[in-house]
Amino acid sequence: MRYKVEVLITKKELENRVRELGIEITEYFRGKEEELIVVGLLRGSVIFVSDLIREIKLPVNIDFMTVAGYGESMKNAGIFKILKDLEENVSDKNILVVEDIINTGITIDMVSNILKKRGAKRVKVCSLLNRPEKREKSIDIDFLGFNIGEDFVVGYGMDYLQKHRNLDYIGKIVEIND
Repeated sequence: MRYKVEVLITKKELENRVRELGIEITEYFRGKEEELIVVGLLRGSVIFVSDLIREIKLPVNIDFMTVAGYGESMKNAGIFKILKDLEENVSDKNILVVEDIINTGITIDMVSNILKKRGAKRVKVCSLLNRPEKREKSIDIDFLGFNIGEDFVVGYGMDYLQKHRNLDYIGKIVEIND
């Protein structure tokens, strides 16, 4: 397939919204005694996590998880495998799970439930992008960047066949018909 990448969300729009999210998150967690651990879901969230933690004006620890679903079985049974687990102990801590994009809600629901079972004091969700029309699992997104439609998106950490993660904007893949 031949394609091009068209700008969907500009670098400036990203910078502004990440700054606003940092303020919202700081205000929410300010004064809470428990430690805040920011948990990024790899790989797509890595750039968002890096920019976001610089805008949170509180002490934070960061950690990462990588999870993989099993195709249709994940859709039907909610089965997934943790490929990279946390190094931090989350017991009695405030957790902010950071995701690049939420589609069905299944993965973020599973990760949130695991963290709660491990004794996290609070588990809040921050997602840069949200596709509400794809939702299969009812979830709460506590801190949201942007709602988007059906477009396949790349940039700012997200990829198409491992390409375009390094774009400083979010673009949509548009097929070129010759």
